[in-house]
Formats: sequence, C-alpha cells, structure tokens
Amino acid sequence: MTTETITADAAGTFKLADLTVNRIGFGAMRLTGSAAFHLGTPSNRERSIAVLHKAIELGVNHIDTAAFYFSQLRSANEIINSALAPYPDDLLIATKVGPYRDYHGEWGTSARPDQLRGHVEENLRQLGRDHLDLVYLRRMRQESVAEHFGALAELREAGLIRHLGLSDVEPRHLAEAQAIAPVVSVENRYGLDSRNPATDEVLRICGEQGIAFVPFYAIAGKRAAQPAADTHDEELLAVARAHDATPAQIRIAWTLHQGPHVLAIPGTGNPAHLTENIAAGALRLTEEEATRLDALRHAAD
Repeated sequence: MTTETITADAAGTFKLADLTVNRIGFGAMRLTGSAAFHLGTPSNRERSIAVLHKAIELGVNHIDTAAFYFSQLRSANEIINSALAPYPDDLLIATKVGPYRDYHGEWGTSARPDQLRGHVEENLRQLGRDHLDLVYLRRMRQESVAEHFGALAELREAGLIRHLGLSDVEPRHLAEAQAIAPVVSVENRYGLDSRNPATDEVLRICGEQGIAFVPFYAIAGKRAAQPAADTHDEELLAVARAHDATPAQIRIAWTLHQGPHVLAIPGTGNPAHLTENIAAGALRLTEEEATRLDALRHAAD
C-alpha cells in the first residue's frame, strides 16, 4: 500500500475523558534499542529522535512510555523530552508506574503504594513536565489494586496527574479501581498471538463503558519484548497480500478492527517502519478477513 501521505487521523479518533487522540499512536519502548529494556543493542539516539519528529509530522498525538523504558545507554523519556519539548498542545503522553528497575537495569520489587509518588515524580522529571496526562497503574500480580490505585488517585487530586488508567488487569480490578476514581483507559497484552479470556472480557467492558482499550505487544506476537515477530501464518500472509500490506500492518488493522475504543500503539526505532505502522490505520479489513484472522487466534489456544 502507498504510505507516504497517510497520517494518523486515517485511523479515526477516540476521546479519553477530555482528551481526543488519533486511534493509532506510538509506543516508546523500542526507542532505546532493538528490543525492550536491556535485551537488544542500544539504538542510535539521533535516529530515535528522528522517529519521534516523524511521528508528530504524521499526526501522532498519543505516545505511551515509562521511566523503566531504558537500556544501558538510552532512556525513552529522555529521548522524548529532547525531541519534543516544548510539547504540542494536543499531545497526550501516557506513562506507567509500579514496576521498578535499578540503575543496572535489573528488575526489583515493585512499588508499594507509598512509593508511587516517587515513580510519578521521576516521570515528571525525565519528561520535563509539571503534570502527567495519563498514568497507568501496572498491576504486578497483586490480588487487589485498591491501595495502589488510591495512592494515584490522591496524586490526581493534587494535580500531578490528569487522568488514570490500569494495565495488566482483569475485570474485577477495573471495578475495584472505578469505585475509587474514574478510569479512562486500560492497557493489556492483546493480539493475534495471545488470547486471555479475562482480557477479552475487559475489552468488552471497556467498549460498553466508553473506556479506551490499549493493547501492547500487538505486533511482536509471542516474542513479546523481543524484536517483532518475523514468522507469520499463511492466512495472515494471504490477507496481507490482498491489501498489498505487510503482516505487521494487518496485525495493527486487526487490532483497530476490535472496536472504536481500541487504540493501537505500535512501537519502532525505524523511521520507515513508523511510516508503515501509521499507514496501517487506513486499512479496513472485511468482515470475512477479520473472521479468518479471529480463527487464527482461537487456534492458538
């Protein structure tokens, strides 16, 4: 497909509370290297900055990041700050708190509720902002999110956070959080290569309640934090050929097909891949194609 003139608004828009974003955005995890965290080779910093400039040029107004997105030589938040500050007025930057990595990059104990303010303030410092547009509480296997989410709700009341979201949760966690403060977005792993009945239910609930649903690892497939999947089912390849598109573009199109409340955040450190990812927002799968791809997902159970 032709990609040069396709911008992010081709995917349509969605309103998170008082913030309207294009349904295709950008995930910052791959700004730091060829794979997430310390798993790949460090990125070329100037190329990562160029990717962000290109994203804004192509109409991206939703960037997903986190202070724990860093490698030995790169920090996603620092790159975002260097590339985009002062930030466009319509740009929503979402970040996540809860997980913790030390200065060596090793995963440590996730934050206690009383430590979340420090996580929020670190994101503020790295991004050079006086408030955060959207903060997700990333659940780290705890049974209840009430105490952690309550701590973030207090920071929202204090003006450090504009809106709250949840990540890696089940329906019961969403209900628990909503009893404390409004939830405008949920970010769970979701894609053709991963099926979780609880997440499917979260997707449905979010659609009914007008809450954004933001899948992560939608392109990477089973490789998750590793480089994006390079093997694809023949059915997926056939749909890609029919649209003169790449398999990654079809994965993005399938993601967006799941509902008007679904927001895609494909990430890359490659300007050419960025252009392709954004262009995928203009793809429209037929119901027959979507059904064929759905069957792949069910077959992966």
